[in-house]
Amino acid sequence: MNMKNPSTRLVFNYWDALRGERSAPERGEIEPGALRHALADTFVLENEPIGPVFRLAGTRLCALFGREQRARPFAALWPDVQAQGDMRRLVQTVMDETAGAVAGLAAETVGGATVHLELLLLPLRYRGRTHARVLGALSPAVTPEWLGLDTLDSMRMISLRMIWPGAQAVRPADAAAAEKRPKLMLLPGGRV
Repeated sequence: MNMKNPSTRLVFNYWDALRGERSAPERGEIEPGALRHALADTFVLENEPIGPVFRLAGTRLCALFGREQRARPFAALWPDVQAQGDMRRLVQTVMDETAGAVAGLAAETVGGATVHLELLLLPLRYRGRTHARVLGALSPAVTPEWLGLDTLDSMRMISLRMIWPGAQAVRPADAAAAEKRPKLMLLPGGRV
């Protein structure tokens, strides 16, 4: 999958390896230590009657919004009602279809700074149940210099890609094999 941010790539590759041939891994299989380099950007959503709610949220994610996210509705990250509905439907699609989603977001802080973020949503099973949990990551490509001094005020989705069941990531071994394939090489010179 083509993901831009290191955190989202790490979370996806870990989730993809855990799921193997299944549509989604169990929540109990997730080992936080395996995600230590992305943990600050990682979250787990729980499906509640009001919609998806943060069960866990990483420290950098909380710092982006200037508050703890645990027990808050996921849709509350978006200020307008239409975007909130879109986000609830996106999470529902991830659970219904056991499909992942990668979204590009444009955001602005209270102070007017802009930042691009990448959002990853991946289905999880919980004690054999589907429609229970979602593993996610929300991260900027680089940590903004305003982090801890300013907070995000608005976000809007600018791109969305779905990761349908059966789609496999390019494994490191596959990437190494692709590197060894012959390549076209141009040599300087000319006709004599």
